[in-house]
Amino acid sequence: MSTEYTNKLHAGSAFPDISAKLLNGDTKKLATPENGLDWKMIVVYRGQHCPLCTRYLNQLESVRDYLAETGVDLIAVSGDSKAQLESHLPRLDINFPIAYGLTVEQMEELGVYISDPRSPQETDHPFSEPALFVVNNEGNVHVADISNNPFVRPEIETLVSGLGWIRNPDNNYPIRGTHK
Repeated sequence: MSTEYTNKLHAGSAFPDISAKLLNGDTKKLATPENGLDWKMIVVYRGQHCPLCTRYLNQLESVRDYLAETGVDLIAVSGDSKAQLESHLPRLDINFPIAYGLTVEQMEELGVYISDPRSPQETDHPFSEPALFVVNNEGNVHVADISNNPFVRPEIETLVSGLGWIRNPDNNYPIRGTHK
């Protein structure tokens, strides 16, 4: 077992130029906001084998409109294959883009924790543990949450209300965690 530390993305640093594929064949840059919005939330999830990820993605759908009202676009991504994502879709009730095929090298670039499957029944490839990044209009990491297991994730209502507060220009809220 390796105890080497991962290379975490630092608050305020540029989000890496990472792309992943959608089921329709399009390739999306993870940090590029769309739909007239100027910030991007990237949710990195473990994969179709994780029921907690399925629940979290479905919960995110319930706040998608509020995120858009605050200028935050949303995408989810995992290291699953196209076939694994297709088998996951019946359990998902979402209308935001979901990408697949995140490589181990891309996971390392994001600084996420990477796990090996416990058995072939779980999955057939190394996978990312949950992570969530919010990238601001300058392409920098404004919010980062990186977990090493499926049980620790940002509480969605607190997250979206906090993003609304951060995005309010009256609050002049800086990127936190940048002390050197």
